[in-house]
Amino acid sequence: CAVTENRSDLEDLHHYATPREQRFRRFASLEFEGQLYMTPYDFIQAVTNDEPKRAKKWRSLSKQELNQILMETPPVWKGSSKLFRNLNEKGVISYTEYLFLLCILTKPHAGFRIAFNMFDTDGNEMVDKKEFLVLQEIFRKKNEKRERKGDEEKRAMLRLQLYGYHTSTNSVLKTEGEDLVPRSYWDTLRRSTSQALFSDLAERADDISSSLSDTTLLVHFFGKKGKAELNFEDFYRFMDNLQTEVLEIEFLSYSNGMNTISEEDFAHILLRYTNVENTSSYLENMRCRIPEEKGITFDEFRSFFQFLNNLEDFTIAMQMYNFASRSIGQDEFKRAVYVATGVKLSPHLVNTVFKIFDVDRDDQLSYKEFIGIMKDRLNRGFRVRILIFIIILVDFTIYHYLF
Repeated sequence: CAVTENRSDLEDLHHYATPREQRFRRFASLEFEGQLYMTPYDFIQAVTNDEPKRAKKWRSLSKQELNQILMETPPVWKGSSKLFRNLNEKGVISYTEYLFLLCILTKPHAGFRIAFNMFDTDGNEMVDKKEFLVLQEIFRKKNEKRERKGDEEKRAMLRLQLYGYHTSTNSVLKTEGEDLVPRSYWDTLRRSTSQALFSDLAERADDISSSLSDTTLLVHFFGKKGKAELNFEDFYRFMDNLQTEVLEIEFLSYSNGMNTISEEDFAHILLRYTNVENTSSYLENMRCRIPEEKGITFDEFRSFFQFLNNLEDFTIAMQMYNFASRSIGQDEFKRAVYVATGVKLSPHLVNTVFKIFDVDRDDQLSYKEFIGIMKDRLNRGFRVRILIFIIILVDFTIYHYLF
């Protein structure tokens, strides 16, 4: 049966939600024991569309329905770049997993090892379910620190929707005579050594594991009994497949079954989620300068977004030109991309990028013309999405220097 909140209650809770939480609540379609979940279909919609295609409605899952969904979840070694499309509505993704998956979409391949090592807290080159839940707990803590201030009862109701915790240790609802005092990650750092830190969080992971239901991601990674371990090769393949799948979906939405998309469609995709207010001027600029359509292949399309995931390294190279008050030509751009990121862009792709972003038509690309716009596009116009992961890495690094 479908469950819909009272409209005023829905808007009221939305008022206390952060932008990340608001987007998750808008696209989530399932509810189990008070907690909201996305399906794999919902997640794909959330990262490829501005708004959900269907009316706001949460369908209540029974325990039997959830168990059936999890029973049909394939193991990680059967993963592919069509995993989310194949699962479609038969899957459940929690809010913390949503944040994790968003991070994956903007990480360069070179950063996959760092991400894996963040999970592998005991350094045995394998990640088990408890270690995965430890880092999810850190995600939750970091998100708590960015909560909007307001009615604590409303915030507590919102946390229950997002995290589903019912235990007193990780209570998200005030119980009678008990104050809600969430411990921050930094509080834990200040009071613990490295071993104690992960011991403390690991104990909490046990509490969380016992109070929360399994999800599609947990079963995919660690098996139906939760006893399997995840190695780096499988983790790398999962991350690479997810990036490829989202890019394939975006590409196919414009290709109409063909092997290429037009240069104009490529420009439309790049300018989505950016801070550019007048995209028509960029599109007109490109039409005038590329009168004959050649098309952009999926390999070219994917290579460009692999480059965008390495944008910070490329930015350093661009800043060197910027400091020298120099713009950059196509050959220099192509070489800088390869040196900084290891990605080779085709001459046609580079030419297309220049025709889109070279607004003053001097056949040069300045830092302002390209980097600022692409930083927004990389994060799909929602920069705070990956901030939580960056903060975790920074905190983790600072901790080792302090202790």
